[in-house]
Amino acid sequence: MRYVDLSGPIEPSPPDLIEPLRTDLSYSTHAEGAAQIEAMFGVPADLLRDGEGWTNEEFTKLGTHSTTHVDAPWHYNSQIQGEPAQKIDELPLEWFHNPGVVLDMTHKADGDAVTAAEVEAELERIGHELEPLHIVLVHTGRDEFAAQLDYIARGPGVTAEATHWLFERGVRVMGVDAWGWDAPLHIQAERALASGNPGVFWEAHQADLPYSQIERLVNLGSLPQTGFTVACFPLRIKGASGAPARVVGMVP
Repeated sequence: MRYVDLSGPIEPSPPDLIEPLRTDLSYSTHAEGAAQIEAMFGVPADLLRDGEGWTNEEFTKLGTHSTTHVDAPWHYNSQIQGEPAQKIDELPLEWFHNPGVVLDMTHKADGDAVTAAEVEAELERIGHELEPLHIVLVHTGRDEFAAQLDYIARGPGVTAEATHWLFERGVRVMGVDAWGWDAPLHIQAERALASGNPGVFWEAHQADLPYSQIERLVNLGSLPQTGFTVACFPLRIKGASGAPARVVGMVP
């Protein structure tokens, strides 16, 4: 079995990244750990191996959507199909460990629509027949820019139509290696304001479907297009709209 890490690292953000998107951590040293042990238990550093105590890290800022993460339906709307939307701790674990398939959309420009017809054609091209709970991953190649400040502005957008098409075939977890499943936010905003119609901004998120997205994946190009398994269990954060996940592709 070959294991492919599909999760980006959780690390401090560049200093010039805007506040709403930041991740910040603090790191302690072994010397600080030794001082804590002496303060808490009276055990001096000379009774510790190499005079060192424990290290510890603290998230000083980490949003539930700030790294590779799984969205819950609650992220999209308070109600889905007339029922209270599920939060991340309410989703069935059975969704998050299943056969996967990669759809190659690396030819799509930023903001381009990924349509249901294109999804169907790509599945036919690679000879993959979807079954309920298969995990569909859209490869855009935008993970190349994950460490750059304009990452949020890159990527095509999976349409609501394509999202419905996948859902109707039993898919409950869909992922992408761009910042978001929909087109970049500034492109969506321009289209929504120009049209003056609801349902243009965040069209696939607010498609009124109880499904999960995995966003900000990496290394999809290291997977075969079919014949592998995905594990993508989100952290069990009570009442949350999403959660970080360690997403792994397992290739025989």
